[in-house]
Amino acid sequence: MSNDQERGIPVNAQRTAVVVGHGMVGHRFVEALRARDDSAAWRVVILGEETDPAYDRVGLSSYVGSWTRDDLALSGNSYPDDPHVVLRRGERVTEIDTAARTVGTSTGAELDYDALILATGSYPFVPPVPGHDLPACHVYRTLDDLDGIRTAADAALARDPGAVGVVVGGGLLGLEAANALRLLGLRPHVVEFAPRLMPLQVDPAGGEHLARLIRALDIDVTTGAGTSVIEPLPDDAGVRVTLSDDTTIDAALVVFSAGVRPRDEVARAAGLAVGERGGVLTDLACVTSDPAVYAIGEVAAVQGRCYGLVGPGYATAEVVADRLLGGDAEFPGADLSTKLKLLGVDVASFGDAHGTTPNALDVVVSDPIGGTYAKLVLSDDAGTLLGGVLIGDASQYGILRPLVGSTLPGDPVSLIAPAGDGPALGIGALPDDAQVCSCNDVSKGALCAAIADGACEVAALQGCTGAGSSCGSCVPLLSQLLAAQGVELSQGLCEHFTQSRVELFELVRASGIRTFTGLIARFGTGTGCDICKPTVASILASTSSEHILDGEQASLQDSNDHFLANIQRNGTYSVVPRVPGGDITAEQLILIGEIARDFGLYTKITGGQRIDMFGATVDQLPLIWRRLVDGGMESGQAYGKSLRTVKSCVGTDWCRYGQQDSVQLAIDLELRYRGLRAPHKIKMGVSGCARECAEARGKDVGVVATEKGWNLYVCGNGGMTPKHAQLLAADLDRDTLIRYIDRFLMYYIRTADRLQRTAPWLTSSAGGLDRLHAVVVDDALGLADDFEADMARHVTGYSCEWKGVLDDPDKLARFVSFVNAPGAPDPTVAFETRNGRKVPLLIGTPTVRPADDSEEKIA
Repeated sequence: MSNDQERGIPVNAQRTAVVVGHGMVGHRFVEALRARDDSAAWRVVILGEETDPAYDRVGLSSYVGSWTRDDLALSGNSYPDDPHVVLRRGERVTEIDTAARTVGTSTGAELDYDALILATGSYPFVPPVPGHDLPACHVYRTLDDLDGIRTAADAALARDPGAVGVVVGGGLLGLEAANALRLLGLRPHVVEFAPRLMPLQVDPAGGEHLARLIRALDIDVTTGAGTSVIEPLPDDAGVRVTLSDDTTIDAALVVFSAGVRPRDEVARAAGLAVGERGGVLTDLACVTSDPAVYAIGEVAAVQGRCYGLVGPGYATAEVVADRLLGGDAEFPGADLSTKLKLLGVDVASFGDAHGTTPNALDVVVSDPIGGTYAKLVLSDDAGTLLGGVLIGDASQYGILRPLVGSTLPGDPVSLIAPAGDGPALGIGALPDDAQVCSCNDVSKGALCAAIADGACEVAALQGCTGAGSSCGSCVPLLSQLLAAQGVELSQGLCEHFTQSRVELFELVRASGIRTFTGLIARFGTGTGCDICKPTVASILASTSSEHILDGEQASLQDSNDHFLANIQRNGTYSVVPRVPGGDITAEQLILIGEIARDFGLYTKITGGQRIDMFGATVDQLPLIWRRLVDGGMESGQAYGKSLRTVKSCVGTDWCRYGQQDSVQLAIDLELRYRGLRAPHKIKMGVSGCARECAEARGKDVGVVATEKGWNLYVCGNGGMTPKHAQLLAADLDRDTLIRYIDRFLMYYIRTADRLQRTAPWLTSSAGGLDRLHAVVVDDALGLADDFEADMARHVTGYSCEWKGVLDDPDKLARFVSFVNAPGAPDPTVAFETRNGRKVPLLIGTPTVRPADDSEEKIA
């Protein structure tokens, strides 16, 4: 029986589309076809040469530091629930027989096809320099390539901490490779044959400006020179690179990043027509010289031209998906604009950046002191924007790029050097057919239509149009467009406060008001509600060390905070003592077990390495906590919008892979941040090595050990929309790590919306991770000292909330089931044993019970 029959696919009932290559474009094609193929007319077989399924090759450099392949995986790349898609990984196509319509693979298999889609992409070009094949020479293209570079860099640094890494190629990928070498600890030296860096994207003046900024980062740059020969140094000490100007560089390794070439070798061997400069020749429908064969992505020479960007590649994928389903789509042309941050430097180019249009005019604003360069290319009458280059500050890229080919809405100089109080150019200046999202070809008109249909939030616009879901550079424009379309994005917390949570936070700090009634009397209206009361209670708790049940604050709390415990479905509560870093003594384990036995509680080990005790009635809570506090334990605050847990692995204590003491750091972090109130719950993790047993990168704050120190990741979370945390800073010593976490947490607490976790907070923040890095690491706001002082105040003023209750008779008085009958049992609380577990029995609610006569009801 064939593999397809085993999967329940009737082989003869469908036409078969074989996709050769499983990169970003190949995956996009499969997604597009399956989304539209309602009748399942096509069965898709994917042949991927790499063992990894489709991943974000554009974000390849982000692999450095995390070394976690899953972080780059594209959503749905293994098609687990689609019976009409077969993915064969690690299998390369070796032969195409267009007459028989079959492909042969490296495993010896022969597959029939009705349509063949070539998505083989490209390969790195390595100049035929003598010595290019030495073991110290690498390319920068795949995850495996980066693993090889990492291994070589680690070995080199062990011999020489000041080791140099040469990058041959100063284009886009070359500078990314240089950044990767820098992150690995090498000193990069970029060699570019052209007279400037990024010769395809920027003009000569922009290239000089860029080189100056790059050199300021301790990266050597040589332009206008080629590589003549690479020779091994004695004793495996690296290689000597000789340039065309006779300069020599002794380096630990060499990375070739001198451009790419389309992978058309199998197509050539099959007799398919190819372009003059390579690539499989296609028409605008992406059909090759054989009508049953299509080419998409970097390998496709559409009307003779190959495109090396993901946006045009996605467009070809959409065209072929439409054609296979009977459509008449054609390749719409390509937007070759690029915007990125290289080594922390903004670089953008769009349209005719080099001014090749006859009689084009250049408008240039250069500020070498401020580190910015901007050029607009205009038509000969200075009325139409043709293109431009932005270096150092690319904030206007989102507006200027869609204006290419349109009449300028104002003075060209003011667009790149706005002065005084003049109005900034906004999205209202764009025509409806302007392409706001080039990755997914979404126009302003399409976005406006989506808003008219009810998509009135950024996330909703992303979901229904795809805009901003790839590179993300257009996300700020989505907020602008919502505002321009009259969508009132109210910042008011609720009907009682016109201020946002952020504004209320600052009002509390500035005014010194410490009560809700005082705050609403001065800055709000009415008596408050279940939105503003807990929010203000959280702000008050975040800005002082007062007990949350002191005075008026007690009435502001929600149900959980009111009783310092999580209420469960049957009205009972759970008790969760803190276990810092998951580190617990035998005596504490025994104490928890005795309490659970004596009070008849159900126990469960949580995902945060603590023990949860379920089933306590409200009047039992003080009795339980008295024993816990006397035993040296304290509130785990599982009920609060605050730090929950700091999960850890066993680190260097027990694990043979551990690189740092993750257990002690986790304990220290949990004890430092315990009790810290925030807009939402905060979870942390500390892993002792890159194997990530503590799952730190799924946390709001994740710390991963390296040989040199600690990598700090932020803004991850689980839940309905899981997000991986992103690398904020690498190889930190312990003190710097803690300072950065202090700053990050205080910045989040001050600026997040109510009930907003760190991941959506970062997504919605202007500037994203780059802005966050500037604030936390570079102190761009000048508030680092304030943040650290606030955290120091919290650490000094912390006290266990439950101990505060036990020491205060007034607070203890609230912990009764019935005010008019203290001590009386709650008749609505009952339990049963099901499958060996104690579970709540909902009184008055029919319960489906298994046929097990041995079950005992517990009253």
